[in-house]
Amino acid sequence: MENSSIKNKLKASLSQIRVSSIGLALFGSCILAFGLYHIHSVSGITEGGVLGLTLLLHHWLDISPAISGFVLNVLCYAIGFRALGKIFLFYSAVSGVGFSLFYGLFELFPRFWQIGTSPLDLILAGVAGAVFVGIGAGLCVRVGGAPSGDDALAMAISTKTKLSLQLAYLISDITVLGLSLTYIPVTKLAYSLLTVVLSGQIIGIVNKVGRRKRS
Repeated sequence: MENSSIKNKLKASLSQIRVSSIGLALFGSCILAFGLYHIHSVSGITEGGVLGLTLLLHHWLDISPAISGFVLNVLCYAIGFRALGKIFLFYSAVSGVGFSLFYGLFELFPRFWQIGTSPLDLILAGVAGAVFVGIGAGLCVRVGGAPSGDDALAMAISTKTKLSLQLAYLISDITVLGLSLTYIPVTKLAYSLLTVVLSGQIIGIVNKVGRRKRS
């Protein structure tokens, strides 16, 4: 009886998985990897969420981002699992593995452009980076997965508190960026703020668009 119950639960879980959703998650992770490789890694604009927190811990406590990033991401995914369930973990794995593979693929080729250091260049980089991150992560979130711990935490906050996804992203990112003021100049953080606010809004829009019509 116990084995039969386990099999039924497994079948029920597998029935919720869609090939189209897997494809969408991989497509989103590809867009995200493209934006981070060609824009974020060149512009030097920092992030909120887990990435920004790892940089903060490295600056003040000398903890390697490799260690803090792993621990923080595991904690965020654990929170996401408790709030969103097994299907969330499956699509998160697809998104995360897809991101790593695509980023590694992009690293085999030179970057498309070089970003200057003028205010206009950094503003354009911030907006362009937000578009790629917003659409890429938004597609992953739309199917129920999280390509990074930031997304897992925002999805869990939104689900448990009934706050909009955009507001959940904004709260976590603003908190980390505010703490980052202890070691990063305000002028540099302004570009990061532009990126995280825009990307969070775009993720929320991509996640919602068309859903009301179908329902």
